[in-house]
Amino acid sequence: MKNITLLASVLFFQLSFSQVSGNINYRNQVQYDDNNISIAIPVINENTISVKGLANVKAEQYVAIFSITQIGESAEEVNELMDKRINTSLAQIKLNKTIETYIDIISFVPVYQYNVEKKLFSKKTYNEVPAGFELKKNLHIKFTNPSQLNDFISILSKNEIYDLVRVDYFASNIESIRKELMNKAKLALQEKVKNFETILGESFTTATKNISDGFRTTLPTEMYKSYEAYNSSSLALNKMANATQINKATTSYYQPILDKEFDFVINPVTQEPVIQVMYEIKLIINREKEKKTETKEINHYILVTPSGEVKNLNLLAKP
Repeated sequence: MKNITLLASVLFFQLSFSQVSGNINYRNQVQYDDNNISIAIPVINENTISVKGLANVKAEQYVAIFSITQIGESAEEVNELMDKRINTSLAQIKLNKTIETYIDIISFVPVYQYNVEKKLFSKKTYNEVPAGFELKKNLHIKFTNPSQLNDFISILSKNEIYDLVRVDYFASNIESIRKELMNKAKLALQEKVKNFETILGESFTTATKNISDGFRTTLPTEMYKSYEAYNSSSLALNKMANATQINKATTSYYQPILDKEFDFVINPVTQEPVIQVMYEIKLIINREKEKKTETKEINHYILVTPSGEVKNLNLLAKP
């Protein structure tokens, strides 16, 4: 009985761990040693000091884009059917006065199909003939509450609008976030310089310095990855076996930039997709001593003129 209890406890622990780690562990991953810190080989009389900062910025506004396609036998029919689907949807969406919409016309082209022409003493001939028109439009919806997207999908799906192209994220405080990153990085860089001076026992005040910095911003739409969650059968089949495999479901997940490689992070804990702003400043200090000015040897000569006058001649020696 004790053994059964112990086995049940082990199984429960394994299931609990699987639930916490997530199904991404089913994905084939390359195993590598992530315990080492990559450090460049020191350069004589030169030090490179860098500081990296990350800010997770919550979006304030969103724009969802839905694609709509309509086919009809005539131009009038296509426009009538398209307008009916869009206007019916917008009548419900615009009940919320804070929501803004925009319709973008993508394409309006004729559609062709093949007409078979039968001949008595030759092969069939397939001729393209006009069969109707195809109209494509994009519906842009601007909103401030991310939970409203579920309402839009529910309304649009009732009018056969299913294709959510993407969702864009916007924040008005990006410029202030950049300034905050720069200020924090400046203080962190000064602290690192002091530490290096203490370790080397010298001052960098008179040393030659070069500095560079830069920003990088990532949006949530750029940070989604996909994987297939399944476990292959362990049954060994020979080459002659007739095995039919089914298509595996592919899903996506939001993978933000992790904060493990940064010196500091602004707003480190987030529970929703965010705009990520990164900043790095790099300082190169050249501690090489000034070269002493080379002195050239001077040869001294005395010249006596025919009149008896004596002159000193200072001639530089040849290098």
